[in-house]
Amino acid sequence: MAPVATHDIQPSTSSSSDGAPLPPLEDLVARSAKRTRLLFSSDSDVGSSSLAASATDPSATDTAKAHLRYKISSEYNDAKFLPAALLAQQSAAGPAKPGAAPAPSAAAAAASVGKQRKRANESLLGSLIDEIDGTAAPGPAGSAGPSSARPDPTTTQALTIRAAQQANGGYGAAATGGMRGGGSSGLLSQALVLKKEQQSRQAKPAHHPNWKLSRVISGHLGWVRSVAVEPGNKWFATGAGDRMIKIWDLASGELKLSLTGHISTVRGLAISSRHPYLFSCGEDRQVKCWDLEQNKVIRSYSGHLTGVYSIALHPTLDVLVTGARDSSARVWDMRTKAQIHTLVGHKSTVASVVCQDSEPQVITGSMDATVRLWDLAAGKSIATLTHHKKSVRALAVHPTEYTFASGSAGGRNIKTWRCPEATLVNNMTHDAIVNTLSVNSDGVLFSGGDDGSLKFFDYATGVPFQAAEDIPQPGSLDAEAGVFCSSFDQTGTRLITGGADKTIKIYKEV
Repeated sequence: MAPVATHDIQPSTSSSSDGAPLPPLEDLVARSAKRTRLLFSSDSDVGSSSLAASATDPSATDTAKAHLRYKISSEYNDAKFLPAALLAQQSAAGPAKPGAAPAPSAAAAAASVGKQRKRANESLLGSLIDEIDGTAAPGPAGSAGPSSARPDPTTTQALTIRAAQQANGGYGAAATGGMRGGGSSGLLSQALVLKKEQQSRQAKPAHHPNWKLSRVISGHLGWVRSVAVEPGNKWFATGAGDRMIKIWDLASGELKLSLTGHISTVRGLAISSRHPYLFSCGEDRQVKCWDLEQNKVIRSYSGHLTGVYSIALHPTLDVLVTGARDSSARVWDMRTKAQIHTLVGHKSTVASVVCQDSEPQVITGSMDATVRLWDLAAGKSIATLTHHKKSVRALAVHPTEYTFASGSAGGRNIKTWRCPEATLVNNMTHDAIVNTLSVNSDGVLFSGGDDGSLKFFDYATGVPFQAAEDIPQPGSLDAEAGVFCSSFDQTGTRLITGGADKTIKIYKEV
């Protein structure tokens, strides 16, 4: 058998379909690995050497562009362009316009070779980013391309973000640095600083002198349920469960007149500042107008189906508003006795009514735990306040400010509101059922409780500055310590209260 001839195995040479030889496989693998590493590696692997190589090797330049394009789209896509609000904040201290940058200083010109290489790499990086974003400015007249006149790197938004990222130490802070609006602290820090400044600017309560009981007036045979002070500040009127209306001298406390006509408890009194009239309402469903010159009833307003609990006069119009147990408030023409409106909307007793000359002109508080604001012209409710948890028994309008207060039972049961939107201003706490509220022009808010507790607040801030107890008079039960009504005199220096011990108490500032 003939021996088989052996030959040296030589590597085969590949060729394309048209006969042209292909590059060696090892070169293709190395080039592919290099591009993959440059594209997907971190910035720490892409150093100045790759940038320097890209300056001379076209393939390396394409690889660097691909790497930057991938990084910009994946890392900075959300932070590439700042919101309009933050750009407006940066407009005053933003990057300089092209051509406005100052000439390099002598110290920069004499920097080390390493710093010069770093600046060159950054300049090359800026040109690559500009080419990717399409933001490279055309060269001056006669130039061949962007290499002859390269724009200021600080004009690009991408470099602004990259500079903020480098200042914050990495890609993770790039978005945060770009959104900080040029400040040294973040949005969270700015919010905390702003909150601290607002707290420091919070109004401090004004100093108010304490109030002390100065006089106790006896004369009624029933619970004193209503009190009103005459506009001339010479006398005041009280109504009680003995069906009597009594007129008292404010200076001496002496009884001047007793008016009879109601057949049940007198629950509300109002004295006109423009007419010599006194208006009263009671649980006998009667609303009466008394002529103080003749001391007799000249008009009666009929229409309520149940007891009338509250009454108020409009300060500028000849209009009378009453609230009753029939869940309605009625608006009356003072002179003709005609019923103008029936304000319907509450689901329980309307316990308190107040009027003011600006919108809303009528405000009512009800046992259904709501406060309603009414349009007097249309006779409709314009807002319903549901912040209280229990029945609203007291309302008080500030004599000079465009605000009012409401009181009920339960925790944080006194609230102040700003008109006309009825914006909640303050919450105050009186741990009792609040039967009455009064406010004077000095910013003192008084609240009287059903258990005889008295509390004085600074109206502006809601801070209490005095708490006291209504002491029942000798011969009264301890349970007869409730405060049912109150009113400041026209000067705001005297407080008149009526309670369950059938007495009238006058308090003065110490």
